[in-house]
Amino acid sequence: MESRVAADGLGVVIFSLLLAGVLAVVPLPEWANAVRPAWVPLVLIYWVIAMPHRIGVVTGWVVGLFLDALTGAVLGQNALALSLVAYIAYVLHMRIRVFPIWQQCLSILVLVGTYELVSILVMRAVQITPWTFWYWASVAVSALVWPLVSLVMGYLRGNRVG
Repeated sequence: MESRVAADGLGVVIFSLLLAGVLAVVPLPEWANAVRPAWVPLVLIYWVIAMPHRIGVVTGWVVGLFLDALTGAVLGQNALALSLVAYIAYVLHMRIRVFPIWQQCLSILVLVGTYELVSILVMRAVQITPWTFWYWASVAVSALVWPLVSLVMGYLRGNRVG
């Protein structure tokens, strides 16, 4: 019974989302900023898939507002994008859970791509920003990093491998 209580505790969820927020704003060299994985969407997607009964669209909205304040983005930009991604992940969580890891990576590619697309559309609605390939580099890197994120988050959640 104790392991079930620990597995459903929100402390690990909050800690991991805060850590993802820190990883999203830690200073990197200019060349590395373009290929920075989308840490917050990755962690949020993991928790929506793992705990859909506790983590969902409202969590995505709150985490998005936190990320907006943290990064100085337009208020609501990340909130809209993350709540949309959380909704899609919630609707598809039963399918994504049973996919092999390479298909999960493809799903993450689409979900993080949706996040980036909504973010870019909101940014372009309020200011003139050029479209570049580098917007999409972080989407590909996020999909490639998903197996590692999934493994670490599963360990934190209590699903030990082996």
